[in-house]
Amino acid sequence: MSGRGARRRGCRRRERSDTRPDATKPGKKNAEHSRSDRGGAGVHERLRWTPPVVASDPLPVPNCPYCGKPIKDLASAITDKHSDTPVHFDCIIAQIAESETLEKEDAIAYIGGGSFGILRFTGSSHTSRFTIKKVVEWEDREHWAEWRRTLSDRYSTT
Repeated sequence: MSGRGARRRGCRRRERSDTRPDATKPGKKNAEHSRSDRGGAGVHERLRWTPPVVASDPLPVPNCPYCGKPIKDLASAITDKHSDTPVHFDCIIAQIAESETLEKEDAIAYIGGGSFGILRFTGSSHTSRFTIKKVVEWEDREHWAEWRRTLSDRYSTT
């Protein structure tokens, strides 16, 4: 790399500053030319950030239909495909493990979009090498449960 671009940019800056009148050169103070006159937004013209309004009512704490325990972290819950109620993430993994036949090299993992996958790891020392043996669709992508809408309204204002 020759570095010629840096020299060219420096020349353009010098040319541009030489064509300005003395009063508007950088470093010179001129009351007639403010920052907003040159096209940039002034410091006082920016909109101020306003924090979102926090809901005063607490989030509901429903019970998991599989284990019966309360779901304290509703954001990590998954919708049950039969009843549209929230379910513990770990309870779904246990449910899939009971219904599927897993071999020694297999594991269950969340692969996104409401789907879980049965992964087959190739090689005992490399956990980064795997194939998806089977995809288990758990949540319906087209239908959002009502409890998710309540949760998203709490955190998102757009």
